Amino acid sequence: MLNRFYGAFDTERRSGAADAADYRTPFQIDRDRVLHTPTFRRLQNKTQVFWSGEYDFYRTRLTHSLEVAQIGKSICYWLKSQPDGPLGEDYFIDPDLVEAICLSHDLGHPPFGHAGERTLNFLMRDHGGFEGNAQTLRLLTERIFSTKRSGMDPTRAFLDGVLKYKSLWTELGKQPEHHFIYDSQHVYLDWAMGGNDFPLELTPGKVRDGFKSVECQVMDWADDTAYSLNDLSDSVRAGFLTIEKIESWAEAQGVATGEGSALGDLMRAIRRKRVDPFVGKRIGKYIQATRLVREVNFLSGTTNRYGYRLEIDEAVKVESSLFKRLAFEVVFRSPQLKQLEHKGSRMLRQLWEVLGERYISRQLIDGQDFQLLPADTAAELEAAADESVRARLVCDFLSGMTDGYAARTYKRLFSPDFGSIGDLIG
Repeated sequence: MLNRFYGAFDTERRSGAADAADYRTPFQIDRDRVLHTPTFRRLQNKTQVFWSGEYDFYRTRLTHSLEVAQIGKSICYWLKSQPDGPLGEDYFIDPDLVEAICLSHDLGHPPFGHAGERTLNFLMRDHGGFEGNAQTLRLLTERIFSTKRSGMDPTRAFLDGVLKYKSLWTELGKQPEHHFIYDSQHVYLDWAMGGNDFPLELTPGKVRDGFKSVECQVMDWADDTAYSLNDLSDSVRAGFLTIEKIESWAEAQGVATGEGSALGDLMRAIRRKRVDPFVGKRIGKYIQATRLVREVNFLSGTTNRYGYRLEIDEAVKVESSLFKRLAFEVVFRSPQLKQLEHKGSRMLRQLWEVLGERYISRQLIDGQDFQLLPADTAAELEAAADESVRARLVCDFLSGMTDGYAARTYKRLFSPDFGSIGDLIG
């Protein structure tokens, strides 16, 4: 079916290669290339909230990404179905494109959740920092799918859709904590923008990051929806979120818990053991809280992707924010999870220390030339031009680890009673 929403500007690939001989659309090719990579599969053993392996029912980065993709596609269908909206049968936001973006949005996140991300950013402070979304961009453009380390050759619309942040590391001051892309990635940002400079009013940071394609906005809201609701479900099942804890938190925050309130509905669902149906209905509500509004900016004349803004009902945004605050302050800050975060952070720091000594500064360990990394990774490090390049490659290796692989590698290196031929298989 012809879709007038997109043009040649949107479907152009970074290499300029054409998809004319393929039976799939360019965006279906993008999605399929992501799905069939080890990088995507590794998300099954990366922490979403609780460490993978702690329980067998809660979400990992993989199941979270699948849920975000489902919500994102549903938003596309909802927007297209509106009789008073701007979309129609031959003019719509492509659900395959949104699915590809949603499936990819967490590809660059390291083991041990946000604690791992903060740790790697600190360790890379002298070499351009580390950021999960910037790492996703690096994977798509330089690391995955191709054995030549040239990335998956994404379309412009797909690449732009994963660009939640459009500010360079050095544009945000000294050692920013998050929400940046690496300085070397300016070439991809420039290409995504079609070579157009940002207007002066789009200053680096929050203002510029608010300038997103409509597909990126859909992914962002789908991620918020999954994050604010599905994580609650896992927290209740794991025993971290109870009626007593909700009531105590709500009283301290001055938040209503009466009948008809968001927290009152949640507590009622917990009492009735119907948290999953509660979450399911809320997801439907959040999907239907969206609509498209016309937008005029410096790219809206070039692509329809910047001709619309996703507007979300304010009451639903407030409720989503409330659920996120509840999860963050009651669950994520709990001593049990903070202890696990500390352990994960410490493992990454010690792995970095050993690998950095051997491969970044290229020192012999106790006078011996230990080969600690797989042969292809070691060869790439050996050929690297300078210390910053080597640091980035070591960071790639660590951030690509699953929780389990990182823990096993740590044990092999530091635990005297751990290690066998069977343990060597990552």
